[in-house]
Amino acid sequence: MYRVIAMSAEESKGKKLLEQAKANWDMYYVLTQELLKFIDKQDIDQFLEIEKQRYIIVERMQALPETEDYRNTEECQALIAKIKPLDMQIIYKAKAWLNKSRQQNATVHAYELKGMNMLGNMLNKKS
Repeated sequence: MYRVIAMSAEESKGKKLLEQAKANWDMYYVLTQELLKFIDKQDIDQFLEIEKQRYIIVERMQALPETEDYRNTEECQALIAKIKPLDMQIIYKAKAWLNKSRQQNATVHAYELKGMNMLGNMLNKKS
């Protein structure tokens, strides 16, 4: 036997907004997994693109008051528990990549000859 439950327009709207909050959190989780995948591949351009997408999701979450209602559910807390370690890995790997990039940049600049062309000076000397 099916039971029909009548909802007011307000309750229906609130339920849809709560579903949107859940969808935002789910998308945030998926994008977080993708960030980790692309930083492991060292595809920094794609990593940065996905980070932009995740930032847009965060803005949506902040604009939706129901996000906090959903955040207080056990389902969301379990999702947050999955996201936190991924975020920590991303932060660690991003810092490691940045440090490696800085070291490579410093090495390249160490070989630059600033202010003079040493070879040209040696060839221009008269014997």
